[in-house]
Amino acid sequence: MSKNEFKISLSQLILALSDAVDMISPVLNNHHKQVTYIAYNIAKQIKLPSEKMSDLIIASLIHDIGALSLQDRVDVMAFEENNPYYHTINGYILLHDLPNLERAAEIVKYHHVPWQDGGGKSFMGDTVHIESHILYLADRIAVSINRKDNILKQTDKIIKRIKSQSNLKFHPDLVKAFEDISKKDAFWLDIVSFCIDKKLNIIFNKYDQEVNLEELSEITAVFARIIDFRSRFTSVHSSGVTEVAETIARLLKWSEEDCIKMRIAGYLHDIGKLMVPTEILEKPSSLTKEEYNIVREHTYHGYYLLDNIDGLEEINEYASFHHERLDGTGYPFRIKGEDLKEGSRIMAVADVFTAITEDRPYRKGMNEKNALRVLEQMGKNLSLDSDLVQIVKENFDIINRKRINAQKRAAEEYEEFTKKLEKVKKKYTA
Repeated sequence: MSKNEFKISLSQLILALSDAVDMISPVLNNHHKQVTYIAYNIAKQIKLPSEKMSDLIIASLIHDIGALSLQDRVDVMAFEENNPYYHTINGYILLHDLPNLERAAEIVKYHHVPWQDGGGKSFMGDTVHIESHILYLADRIAVSINRKDNILKQTDKIIKRIKSQSNLKFHPDLVKAFEDISKKDAFWLDIVSFCIDKKLNIIFNKYDQEVNLEELSEITAVFARIIDFRSRFTSVHSSGVTEVAETIARLLKWSEEDCIKMRIAGYLHDIGKLMVPTEILEKPSSLTKEEYNIVREHTYHGYYLLDNIDGLEEINEYASFHHERLDGTGYPFRIKGEDLKEGSRIMAVADVFTAITEDRPYRKGMNEKNALRVLEQMGKNLSLDSDLVQIVKENFDIINRKRINAQKRAAEEYEEFTKKLEKVKKKYTA
C-alpha cells in the first residue's frame, strides 16, 4: 500500500482519543459520545448545513480534551460551571494548529459561552459559532443525566431545567429543537444505550472524513502533545521515543512510508496513559503496587483503543507492544519471539532507550556507558532484540543527539503551552 492509498477514518481516530479520556473514571464513561449524539440530533433538527456537521461531530467527541487532570474532568461535569473557559481555551490551544481540526477547535474554544439574549454571539471580540452553542446545550443535557437512575424517570426534570435557562444560558431556537426531539423515548434511551457506538457509527459514515498517511502523522503529533502535556513528568517522552524509533528504522533502511508509520506509532504508543490519573503520573516517589498496576494497563487499553480504527492494524502493533519482550516476560499479552514484528521490537528498544537517557524532573538520565550497559543486558537476557541493541550501540551518538534535539523542541513547546495557559487563567478566569 502506497502513501497515497493509505486512508483511515478521521472519526474513528478521534473516537479513540475520546474514549481514552472518558475511560479514566466511571463518572465520565461515554460522556463525549453522549454529547456527540445529543448535539448531532439538535443540529439535525435545526437543519445545520452538512458541511458544518462534520466539524461539530469532531468537536463534540473531544470537547473536554483541555481538562488535563481527572479532577478537571469531574469539575466540568457539574451543571453550574466554575471558571469553565480554562479547559475550553486549553483545548483550543492543543487542537487549533491542525488544518483538519481548525474549525472543530474553534467550536471547542467557546462551547461554554452562554447565549445571554444574543450577547453570546461573540465573546471578547471573537465570533462564537452556532455549533458552539449546540455543543454547550448538548453538554449540559448530558451532565444533567443521573447515571444511577432510570433515564425515562428523569426526562421531565431535565427538560424543565433546560427550558428554565432558555435565552439565558442557551439559544432559544436550540432549546425548542431539543424540546421537539426529547418527546421521543428512543432519543433518551439511545443516549444511555450500550449500543450508542452503533448509533454513532451510522452518523460517522454519513459525515466522516478520510486522512492520508501524512495527515495522520500531523494529527497524531498533536495526540502525542495531548498525551504528554498532562504532566511535566512526561512532557517530552513521546517525542523522544518517536525520534529514536524512526531513526532506528531509517538506519535499517526502511522505506519512507514505513518510517512514517513508525513515527505515527511513536506518537501513539502511550495513548493508553490518557486513562492514568495525573496524580499517578506526577508522583515523585515510588508507586504503590496498585498504582503500578494501573500504569501497566496503559498498553492493553491503548491496543484496544487503536484496534477500533480500520487500517491502523500494523501501526497499532508497533505502538502497543512496546512493553512486550522477546522472552515472553513482557506485558500485557506475553507475546514472544517471532510473533513480535520488527517494528514492535524497534519500539520496545526506543521506549527503553528514551526512558533511561531522558532527564525527568526527579532524576537525571543515564550517560552512554550506563545506558548501553542496561540495553546490552536486556539484549543478553532476550528481553530486547540484541541486533537492534547493537545498532543502537554503533550509532549511539547519532540516535541520542536526535532524541535530545527532539525533546528540546518538545520542551520548548511545553513551556510555550504552559505560558499560554497562564495567560488564559488571567484573561478568562479572573
